[in-house]
Amino acid sequence: METSVQPNKEALVEALFTAGAQFGFSRSRRHPSTSAYIYGVKNRVEIIDLEKSADALARACEFVTNVAKKREKMLFVANKLEAKALVREAAERLQLPYVKERWLGGTMTNWTEMKKRIARLEDMSTKRENNELGMYTKKERLLIDREIAHLERFFGGLVSMGQLPSALFVVDPREEKTAMHEARALHIPVVALAGTDCDISQVAYPIVVNDSSRTSIAYV
Repeated sequence: METSVQPNKEALVEALFTAGAQFGFSRSRRHPSTSAYIYGVKNRVEIIDLEKSADALARACEFVTNVAKKREKMLFVANKLEAKALVREAAERLQLPYVKERWLGGTMTNWTEMKKRIARLEDMSTKRENNELGMYTKKERLLIDREIAHLERFFGGLVSMGQLPSALFVVDPREEKTAMHEARALHIPVVALAGTDCDISQVAYPIVVNDSSRTSIAYV
């Protein structure tokens, strides 16, 4: 068993290393909860123990696989510049909901109200596509276009969600504190890519890697 598993882990560690996932931050920025993942220091930058990250990634993958098998939905969340496009592409490829802009308070804890905004987006978008806005003046149509653009920006990725997700996938929980708070309040487990400056104590499946590198994020 060990000989069959070990090469896979070695290959994973090597791939993470190639992607630059080993770079943390300076010791002064490290959150105490990530201390166990620190391998050493080089040029004042802490180096992440990628063997531990690989183990964490394997645990997270097993959890995500079980969510998928039950046909439950995972919500992807990433607002930081390095991650938002990647997360959107991954979510759309998997036909899963996502948030790539600033998390609006109440997105999950006030889901009933948020569903009304999503319904408004769907209704107005459908009417525009079917050329049913002819009754409005040019100025009114311009205002409607602006409203649709605003709703699409913040709620477009949530149209397919339907109900509260069974899990969240978050890039940089330090940047997504409101989403993390709502997930805890609703007892929704979180899988997170987290740098060494993140508090991972409340993350069910933390994957400590370089969360400021597009290459690192893309690989994971």
